[in-house]
Amino acid sequence: MAADGSASPGGHSSHDGLELVKKTRSTALYVRPAASLAQYNRVAILDCPVAFRKNWERDQNEERVDPMNRINKKDMDRIKTELSREFLRIFTRELQDKGGYTVVDSGAEDVLILRPAIINLDVTAPDKMTPGMSETFTTGAVSMTLYLELYDSVSSQIIARFVDADGDREGTMMVANRVTNKAAADRVLTRWADRLRKGLDDAHRETGAKAPTD
Repeated sequence: MAADGSASPGGHSSHDGLELVKKTRSTALYVRPAASLAQYNRVAILDCPVAFRKNWERDQNEERVDPMNRINKKDMDRIKTELSREFLRIFTRELQDKGGYTVVDSGAEDVLILRPAIINLDVTAPDKMTPGMSETFTTGAVSMTLYLELYDSVSSQIIARFVDADGDREGTMMVANRVTNKAAADRVLTRWADRLRKGLDDAHRETGAKAPTD
């Protein structure tokens, strides 16, 4: 990022005019040249669709002999709905409650639109809460990729695109159930929300603009 919070020159351009400013094995960040986040004090968060990794259902059911324990569409829909709800809750907490960036549902000059999607979701040991089932242990409960686009709410112009693959990093063996899976997902969501909040804070700080919490 340049000193004014805009994209630095010299990256590769995307089809929609964004410039690649960061690329690692798991992360890619594209920013519109000369664009800045410093003017945005409020955010509008769109619904977050969720998609499992390819063949996740098939792989989960390969060793599930008991039909009552097999993963089905209802289970997948429940997980997707709960994760989408958690995304909104975590991002609202980090951006609004901690960062002071008020979450709104209408556009204005200081409103930044977040258009998220979670793809390649992999829940290692989903909990069907079937009576009599033995406990499952895992060291990594959840992995997923965030595909996040940022738009100006007045012009509808895309400002940035962020893609990041992340997963649970606890590293200790623990029981996998609905509670622990949610906790693992929340840790990943919190890291993403924290990075966005810090990016907004940095843009305000670098340009001398007043941040919401100042």
